[in-house]
Amino acid sequence: MSSTRGSRGPYAKTAARRQEILDAALAAYAEAGSRGVSVRDIAQRVGMTDAGVLHHFGSREALLAAVIEARDTVAAEEYAPETVLWRTELLAENAATPGLVKLFLDIAAASADPDHPAHAFFTGRYRRLREQIAALLLVGPPPGLRSAGPVSDPDADWAARVLLAATDGLQLQWLLEPSVDMAGDIGRLRDVLVEVLEREGRGEGAAGSQPTE
Repeated sequence: MSSTRGSRGPYAKTAARRQEILDAALAAYAEAGSRGVSVRDIAQRVGMTDAGVLHHFGSREALLAAVIEARDTVAAEEYAPETVLWRTELLAENAATPGLVKLFLDIAAASADPDHPAHAFFTGRYRRLREQIAALLLVGPPPGLRSAGPVSDPDADWAARVLLAATDGLQLQWLLEPSVDMAGDIGRLRDVLVEVLEREGRGEGAAGSQPTE
């Protein structure tokens, strides 16, 4: 029993130290703008050496992948999954942290490599978000937000993929041109997609289409 209790201490300290590093990294990227953050920047915030920080993650790539996972965790705690599609405040808040937006896009692109530390995370992340968004589209918006009703399956799956792709693409455009209204554009695209899919579901065809002879 004593050996078991003794083994918990180091593990607990390691987990706490790892979380401290992640919190410091999130703060550093949130404050950095588009200039980027070095491992040394993070290490100085927690009073460690660069090597000491990387020891807890194995590599710089694994550290940055963990930062993105931590960013998602924080967002999930602040925004209920059942409302995030219909309330785009999360994207609006991203405009205050360009450093984190850039890191997200960099790691997302790099994770296409199956050997990248973030590959499994992003694969699962996109699958989970597609399923969540499609489910929200199937039931429609919460009462009081918009009169539009649900869309049909598999239209919801397609719309979820398009909305996710547009979200990531708009974040990149916003980094290049900060006047882009990410939240407004996604909200507008969502409404257009829902309206068109509803109309098609009622057999009314696409907007502006003419009946065939």
